[in-house]
Amino acid sequence: MAAPEEQDLTQEQTEKLLQFQDLTGIESMEQCRLALEQHNWNMEAAVQDRLNEQEGVPSVFNPPPARPLQVNTADHRIYSYVVSRPQPRGLLGWGYYLIMLPFRFTYYTILDIFRFALRFIRPDPRSRVTDPVGDIVSFMHSFEEKYGRAHPVFYQGTYSQALNDAKRELRFLLVYLHGDDHQDSDEFCRNALCAPEVISLINSRMLFWACSTNKPEGYRVSQALRENTYPFLAMIMLKDRRMTVVGRLEGLIQPDDLINQLTFIMDANQTYLVSERLEREERNQTQVLRQQQDEAYLASLRADQEKERKKREEKERKRRKEEEVQQQKLAEERRRQNLQEEKERKLECLPPEPSPDDPESVKIIFKLPNDSRVERRFHFSQSLTVIHDFLFSLKESPEKFQIEANFPRRVLPCVPSEEWPNPPTLQEAGLSHTEVLFVQDLTDE
Repeated sequence: MAAPEEQDLTQEQTEKLLQFQDLTGIESMEQCRLALEQHNWNMEAAVQDRLNEQEGVPSVFNPPPARPLQVNTADHRIYSYVVSRPQPRGLLGWGYYLIMLPFRFTYYTILDIFRFALRFIRPDPRSRVTDPVGDIVSFMHSFEEKYGRAHPVFYQGTYSQALNDAKRELRFLLVYLHGDDHQDSDEFCRNALCAPEVISLINSRMLFWACSTNKPEGYRVSQALRENTYPFLAMIMLKDRRMTVVGRLEGLIQPDDLINQLTFIMDANQTYLVSERLEREERNQTQVLRQQQDEAYLASLRADQEKERKKREEKERKRRKEEEVQQQKLAEERRRQNLQEEKERKLECLPPEPSPDDPESVKIIFKLPNDSRVERRFHFSQSLTVIHDFLFSLKESPEKFQIEANFPRRVLPCVPSEEWPNPPTLQEAGLSHTEVLFVQDLTDE
């Protein structure tokens, strides 16, 4: 059973799909199908595109751009070399020529009238370029079948792509338009174009693009270059910042003459390429310099921004620190105020001091941490909490403290705790009528 992506394919398309998969090694059948559809099921174009992709060569099987690169063909300085057919020799030659002249004239006149009339009935199919690279590949194969593989390296792309590459690489582009029906095309291809010395010259010094004028892509180029006869060669290069035809060679030219003419055209125009290379290098250097300046400016700007950011952060850090210090001061002030209020409240809540004559009174001398002494009387029945509150109300006493007795040495439970939820009275704590107690500072603990 056919796979889902093959169900709507014809038998021919299915065979192409399997063949394309075998040639390219692509496992996904859907990917193979998309590649073939992209090239209108042109097997050769799709395979060549895949090979170019594997070799890292940009794809040349894309549709031609909507606005192809324009070529200047109206330069009055263009070099033109036309080889006329040899004149007949001898009485027999001239007799044959004069006899055939009316028939030749009549034949070509009728053929031109027929072609002219046919244009009104049916447009020339060559005017629609649907697969330009397919036209190039097809011409290459037919050329190799007829003349062999010893030929200049064909540019495997469209005419517009060849122009773009020649412009980008600053190279000469040699365009050959092949007239299949012309009587001199066969001899030119065999003897001149495929000559080893011609092949060597073309491959070493220029790009070479060729196509048959019977193909839509070749016909389109012939309309643009407006050739007069075949074989036709045009030399194109970047001149005055425009792709310009700088030489035209028309007619049956011999190998040595072809080499001389191509060399003459290149030598005559080499200065333009050198000038363009210098200008391009200067533009590149200017661009690099501008880029370096921009990078330096951006680096300086980033450094300034970084300094400004650090300055803002430092300013913000100082502000936060000042706020923290201020808050700490306010908190310390509130704490002291609360402590003072608590001392005053404790002082107001203290019971009155007993008189010295009261037999139940206890005279206590407190030795403070600052070596000062404080004396006060308390009643035996009062809780040790009263002693703590009295000391807490004093300005000289620390915020946190404990009260110790020496004989025996012990800490008096003056504040409620788990062991003494209700602190004992002075009598229960074993104090005598006169006592010396020590105040131990616990503020830092």
